[in-house]
Amino acid sequence: MERFMAMFNKNKNKDPPPPKLLDLAGQLCQDLQNSSPGLEELVGAVMGCKQKMHFLTNIHVVRACVFVHLRNGQHDAACRLLEHCRVEEKDELVQLWHEIHYRRFMEQHRTDFLTPLQKFRCRKRNPPPVSLCPEGLKNRNYSDEVRQQLHRFAAEVTANPNKEQRVG
Repeated sequence: MERFMAMFNKNKNKDPPPPKLLDLAGQLCQDLQNSSPGLEELVGAVMGCKQKMHFLTNIHVVRACVFVHLRNGQHDAACRLLEHCRVEEKDELVQLWHEIHYRRFMEQHRTDFLTPLQKFRCRKRNPPPVSLCPEGLKNRNYSDEVRQQLHRFAAEVTANPNKEQRVG
């Protein structure tokens, strides 16, 4: 941590920061996952600097920032952070988005866990923004055209087909 802070302060005005510093930040975030004070200090330094958008290209840094915001009850700040970060791992960002909303729901309803139905409803009420899902949310429903074709086919099929229908 001391090495990172020394390197961080030395490169405070460099834009963009050196890749070695960004990698070290990501590694530290992984190492300090369970250490609350150290992680808070690291996230505070990253979020308070001018080059924070460069740090928010690393999934480990983003995850650490989101967890610190959640621990402090700052759900909206965590959501804004996810909306504006530039991480390639979009699936993980969507999972973090859902986790933020699960935690918010649990705090509002003073519960320690959510049932699968509650999680489903929470995801439906709080869909991830387009910045996290550029291709859109997966739609598990068939289109109207496909549904009409299936209905037509089902109307033609009977439970007891005759020989002609079985062959055809």
